Amino acid sequence: MSTATELKLGQKLNEGKTKQIFEILDEPGHVLVQSKDQITAGNAVRKDQMEGKAAIANKTTSCVFKLLQDAGLKTAFVRQHSDTAFVASRCEMIPIEWVCRRIATGSFLKRNPGVKEGYRFTPLKMEMFFKDDANNDPQWSEEQLLAAGFDLAGLTIGRCEVDIMSKSTVAIFEVLEKAWATQDCTLVDMKIEFGVNVTTKEIVLADVIDNDSWRLWPAGDRSQQKDKQVYRDLKEVTPEAMQMVKRNFEWVAERVKLLLESQARGRVVVMMGSTSDVAHCEKIRKACASYGIPCHLRVNSAHKGPDETLRIKAEYEGDGEPTIFVAVAGRSNGLGPVMSGNTAYPVINCPPVTPDWGAQDIWSSLRMPSGLGCSTVLSPEAAAQFAAQILGLNNHLIWAKLRASMLNTWVSLKQADKKMQDCSL
Repeated sequence: MSTATELKLGQKLNEGKTKQIFEILDEPGHVLVQSKDQITAGNAVRKDQMEGKAAIANKTTSCVFKLLQDAGLKTAFVRQHSDTAFVASRCEMIPIEWVCRRIATGSFLKRNPGVKEGYRFTPLKMEMFFKDDANNDPQWSEEQLLAAGFDLAGLTIGRCEVDIMSKSTVAIFEVLEKAWATQDCTLVDMKIEFGVNVTTKEIVLADVIDNDSWRLWPAGDRSQQKDKQVYRDLKEVTPEAMQMVKRNFEWVAERVKLLLESQARGRVVVMMGSTSDVAHCEKIRKACASYGIPCHLRVNSAHKGPDETLRIKAEYEGDGEPTIFVAVAGRSNGLGPVMSGNTAYPVINCPPVTPDWGAQDIWSSLRMPSGLGCSTVLSPEAAAQFAAQILGLNNHLIWAKLRASMLNTWVSLKQADKKMQDCSL
């Protein structure tokens, strides 16, 4: 790992309770986020030194941001620089903590008497708090945030920006919730912050996401909690108690590395009736690659070589790896129905429709005999997406890419609408 001395640091831009921010002179537009060995609670009413916390927090944050970036979510994170620091895009921070809750606990119960601990929010419960230590970070409404009219890095925080942050918070929570579930750990709630990238003028997830940022209950059991709440709940801070807190933080830092991998396997096998369909099939393979899904291309005709079709099918069934077959056949599609009638694995028809006989040929993919369950998707990219949705049920990394893609599409439409309105005005 690089050492901080390799960077030419400028002035200290900011310092909080648990980190310092420095400009990087030889990397314009980037900053160094340096963690501290300090742990706090109650807006630093309680604070203690915890040796090794900076490295633990930095490791956790770097892994979480890498998971989110690999999925396609926009963050300020650039790279981990050292054991205790990472490089990020320079942002002007929006002074709001966005809190997303799956389970009612903590301060929510105090502010909402009558709600029982453990109440499950579906959909997720969203709250926001204005960052103001002197007033204990008061809860704000969307209307208050809009009325504040924050102008940061040349971007005014209006309706569009608030909606983007709200939607992004939900997507980020859901991606991390799905990831932690693979470790049999419940993500109870989480707080995050956004900033405006000073270079791109985009709203991005910024600050940090570490064990101070969430509640984690292994096996859904609060008594096993591994987050900072353990420190908050201490009646007395003793060396033994701090060692217990540190062990919990280390436990999270080790587990969070596992979120970057998936034990679930899966692949797509594209069966084409002729090499004339290669270009169509390559689009499927390229789209599969964007989800991290291996894709094999095979050539065979169910009309002219049904025995070979079934042999290839058996070849992929035999190793036990979850497989989705995509049948690409023009004219009369025999591949899809023959495959579907002889395998319990999913089969997707994706015929290359031609302008001459396409309207007639498509019926061989749509009109199936009874007992066959293959679906038909005309777009090769959509066929790959459908396969990803199936495999994503058991693979959190694939699911994360799908969820991020949904968010990014929504954000693009929201921004396009804002631009259209601005042009009209």
